[in-house]
Amino acid sequence: MFLENINSPGDLKQVPLVKLPELASEIRSRILEVVSANGGHLASSLGAVELAIALHYCLDVPSDKIIWDVGHQSYAHKILTGRNKDFSSLRKFQGLSGFPCKNESGCDPFTTGHSSSAVSLALGLALARENLNPPQQYKVVAVIGDGSLSGGLCFEGLNNAGHIKKDIAIVLNTNEMSIAPNVGAISNYLNKIISTPVYNRFHESLENLIKSRFPKGSRLLRLVNKFEEALKGLFIPGMFFEEMGFRYFGPFDGHNLGTLIPAFKKILAIKGPILLHVVTKKGKGYLPAEKDPVRFHGTGPFDVATGNPAQAGFLQPRKTYTEVFSGKMLELAQKHPELIAITAAMPEGTGLDKFRDAFPGRFFDVGIAEQHAVCFAAGLAKQGLVPVVALYSTFLQRAYDQLIEDIGLQEAAVVLAIDRAGIVGEDGPTHQGIFDISFLRGIPNFVVMAPKDARELEAMLELAIGLKKPVAIRYPKSWVADNLPSLSALEVGKAEILSVGRDFLLVALGSMVYSAWEAVKILEKDGINGTLVNARFVKPLDAPALKKLSCAVNLICTLEEAVIDGGFGSLVMEQIDKPVKRMGLPDEFIPCGKRAELLDKYGLSPKQIAAQIRLWLK
Repeated sequence: MFLENINSPGDLKQVPLVKLPELASEIRSRILEVVSANGGHLASSLGAVELAIALHYCLDVPSDKIIWDVGHQSYAHKILTGRNKDFSSLRKFQGLSGFPCKNESGCDPFTTGHSSSAVSLALGLALARENLNPPQQYKVVAVIGDGSLSGGLCFEGLNNAGHIKKDIAIVLNTNEMSIAPNVGAISNYLNKIISTPVYNRFHESLENLIKSRFPKGSRLLRLVNKFEEALKGLFIPGMFFEEMGFRYFGPFDGHNLGTLIPAFKKILAIKGPILLHVVTKKGKGYLPAEKDPVRFHGTGPFDVATGNPAQAGFLQPRKTYTEVFSGKMLELAQKHPELIAITAAMPEGTGLDKFRDAFPGRFFDVGIAEQHAVCFAAGLAKQGLVPVVALYSTFLQRAYDQLIEDIGLQEAAVVLAIDRAGIVGEDGPTHQGIFDISFLRGIPNFVVMAPKDARELEAMLELAIGLKKPVAIRYPKSWVADNLPSLSALEVGKAEILSVGRDFLLVALGSMVYSAWEAVKILEKDGINGTLVNARFVKPLDAPALKKLSCAVNLICTLEEAVIDGGFGSLVMEQIDKPVKRMGLPDEFIPCGKRAELLDKYGLSPKQIAAQIRLWLK
């Protein structure tokens, strides 16, 4: 057993090279043990075990810097950097984050969770070395995946890094392409040659000789470099990166530590921007994840022996909002041939996988490119089609400029289906969808809605595709409420009154209507009766109704599953001339934990809502 003795990257280096495959096996077992109990990003983390070992074996972390793009492949990195003893708390409330976290370890330079930012962050760290006083010496490595390359920010970083020629290493980990034919004898031989110190000293000396002896030697130097590029281009798929200013090495078998570590040691010593290409297998070492890496990308608890979900065999009492959206999209597509569905690398997560299978010609997965998804949808809408863009709230943030310039300004009839709006739970601060109300409510021409239950989500989708306006519908990662009354038909800008009382007015939005309903029933048992309003709309707000209702009470309060600052409660405050008490999330990033735990922590459970109203009434 090696793992129990590793509490830092320094301990890792005491393990003999020939024993590292045994360590890799132990790490995989540890990851399986924890993720099967807690859920998490399994397939990508299993695939990156040897890569994490090789990087820490060759670098001096935390002095050297590793930035894991997205970070859902970083479990082995966490285990190797002193967090193995706490790894059982992964994704639990007050436990370890499922992503790199700057507050957990000095080995995590940044808290990451969104794709395509690693190259830009790494370049900033690399450039900082020479501008610090005194200057510092450390290596900087960004680990990106093939998914990262579908995001424009990654290319912006690569373009800039290749241009300014600072020492930076990019590890490109691909797992959707075959190693053959390039990882063969010729490719290995060429990589061995061009990565050796002797070759690179010769390469550098030749450049210096040409520059010093030949006044017009730049042409000759270009010919020398072109010869090397042409030679590599015969066998190695790296010409694209070479043209961007990087020296390309690979592809390497990302699970062969005997090849990976010697190559990394030599290549990481080379000056300038370099790119190391490794090929790995998602789910490596666990057959169910190898066979179905999509399902095991982000998984809930499961049985290790079978790979089946831990709750298999139990009847789920209610559908999720995502499932309701998925079913309604299929129904609408049958009636409306102009309906188009778009997502950004999340067909299963958003529920559009069924739409994809039923209407492949009307479904578009644009990759991790939310800006493009929204802008692309605007073009479709311009010609009379009805695009529905399904994104997680946290990822919609990446397309903010497009929401303003290409949707709002153009009055493009695009429907945004905003999944995971509010607290999402175990994925933590990088994934909580708590800012969308604040950043959407200020954009002209938008209609912004939030359903209280399944029937209202279906009605909102029907309404949205017929409005011919920009529409956003936000809904949470949770089961739908199934016992709320529907007392009025859905109409743009009109709220719904669910109960009437003289003690207080409670205006709740979307996912919080059910909690508000339960809180009102708790208060009724104490003889406290209030008016409960299901707001339905953020834009346009039903201000006339709220103003009229507020005249009859002394306590007015709002309830939302989002940040309070600049949110729904703030909007109500702007419309009513009386004081308004707001309930929602504070001005802070929300940690990981189960949704119910976090709602309770921030006072948004029914009992706590009732207690807060009772306190305000005193």
